[in-house]
Amino acid sequence: MKPIALLVTHDYYPSRPDRAEPDYAHNQLVLLREAFAPSGVEIEPVFWQDDGTDWSRFSAVLPLLAWNYPQATETFLKRVAEIEASGARLLNDGAVIRANMDKGYLAELERRGAPVPPTLAVDACSPDVILGSFDVLNADEIIIKPRIGAGAWRQARLKRGEPVPSDDILPPAAALIQPFLPAVTEEGELSLLYFGGRFSHALIKRPKAGDYRTQGQHGAVETGIDAPEGALEAAKAVLAKADGTPLTYARVDLVRGADGNWLLMELELIEPWLYLTLDRQDGKHGAKLFAQAVLERL
Repeated sequence: MKPIALLVTHDYYPSRPDRAEPDYAHNQLVLLREAFAPSGVEIEPVFWQDDGTDWSRFSAVLPLLAWNYPQATETFLKRVAEIEASGARLLNDGAVIRANMDKGYLAELERRGAPVPPTLAVDACSPDVILGSFDVLNADEIIIKPRIGAGAWRQARLKRGEPVPSDDILPPAAALIQPFLPAVTEEGELSLLYFGGRFSHALIKRPKAGDYRTQGQHGAVETGIDAPEGALEAAKAVLAKADGTPLTYARVDLVRGADGNWLLMELELIEPWLYLTLDRQDGKHGAKLFAQAVLERL
């Protein structure tokens, strides 16, 4: 079988001398290479923003480390189209990727009955829209997120009565506005990983003191756990409402609502960090299950 391309970015791979955090991209590449090795399939990192790649050399393309696509969406969509035209299998496929880029899918999933917090999808973050959302959502604290974004980029938290943040802090264009869920800081955000439709492993991401962001680069602590009661049922309900072909991989991020039920924060179908080392079974179970899911699709 031809090799599989793993899309990476110059921002994170290979490790830069000025970066303090571990080389996450390289660590995940090592685990994936080990998992695919028994099948004889090579995993090859490819810088997705560079022109001139012959995508037909690959049997499949995985966009798992294209972490900076929100800052270059036109280039990313162009690359997706090139890969589709080459005959290489894009996993997840192009239709899923295009739909998942815009977090307006959360508002759509809410309309379909998935367990999602009340969500306003807005075209721009004007002060009037932001201030009016407190009453629309019946909330005293809100989160304002870019509809195309990742890693809490240009995301703002605002309490009723506080001044609206400046434009350089707010999302640059279309946004989502949701009530702030206190469980994010009290308990953390739960992530459930699914490969080939099969549950793999779970982890909890707890923000550092005084923060609400659940990403490791912002100081959050990530711990592998057993899936809490009700979480798998909530994730199943989310995945049942999602569009698209059978998913090769998915990460379902959940936070408890005020009633204790799990609510969807994000359904990550493009470039989720897979937290393979936090699988509590043997540290490699998740990577093997991921490889199995990809090979089944091929």
